[in-house]
Amino acid sequence: MDGSTRTATEESDGRADTAEGTEAITEDSEAIVECSNVTKRYERSGGGGWFSFGSGGEDDRPTVTALSDVSLTIEPGEFVGLSGPSGSGKSTLVHLLAGLDEPTEGTVMLAGQNVSSLSKRQLTRLRLERVGIVFQRFHLLPSLSARANVALPLVERGVGKRERRERASNLLERVGLGDRIGHRPGELSGGEQQRVAVARALAGDPLVVLADEPTGELDTETGAAVLDLLGDLADDRAVVLASHDGRALDRTDRVIRLLDGQVQDDGQVQDA
Repeated sequence: MDGSTRTATEESDGRADTAEGTEAITEDSEAIVECSNVTKRYERSGGGGWFSFGSGGEDDRPTVTALSDVSLTIEPGEFVGLSGPSGSGKSTLVHLLAGLDEPTEGTVMLAGQNVSSLSKRQLTRLRLERVGIVFQRFHLLPSLSARANVALPLVERGVGKRERRERASNLLERVGLGDRIGHRPGELSGGEQQRVAVARALAGDPLVVLADEPTGELDTETGAAVLDLLGDLADDRAVVLASHDGRALDRTDRVIRLLDGQVQDDGQVQDA
């Protein structure tokens, strides 16, 4: 095991320890994700950087509102698109839906849990057990094989070595990479790396998979294959796709359209 592999494993084991002993996470509602009147603000420091704006800050500092009064519901079996120009709030909303950040105002319910009411340990466990995330830039560890990258979330959950190797191998077979199990990211194409990232997102058998511009760095054919895979996943869980690409959004069941941090259209069919 090389140095970077050892460090990644040790850090993952440490995070697994912090998740042990937390309260059981239950699913109290049919919706997997629900936002109610969510607003997210950031404040700018004197040096010009943006930082999360929370309670107790200095009210005279300049702020930006990334999301304003957003309400939405996402249920099992839905493939939902998030659209809007740059700066519309798509990535901020993905981070909130994934429990990676907390709203300044309003409520985000994830698998029946109010993310703002959870401790850091409980929120870490909630993400491990309920959420899968696919990023535009893959975020694979270059020193690890495809199988080891996919298995990382299972290390965090304390799954034994034999079981996590078997589960990671099965997931790579599912995404069409059964013959690339031992390859490192540098030996894979962009499309193959993104499929490894999708397999990693599925490692914990999540209730929701959130994909932020997953085809942004892929050619048309490879991107279409990744979208086919994400669409198939929505058969037994929710999938949320944030994208600028109209062709990608056409694959979804409905599209939530954002502009200047506000929902313009939630894609729901209105009753007559």
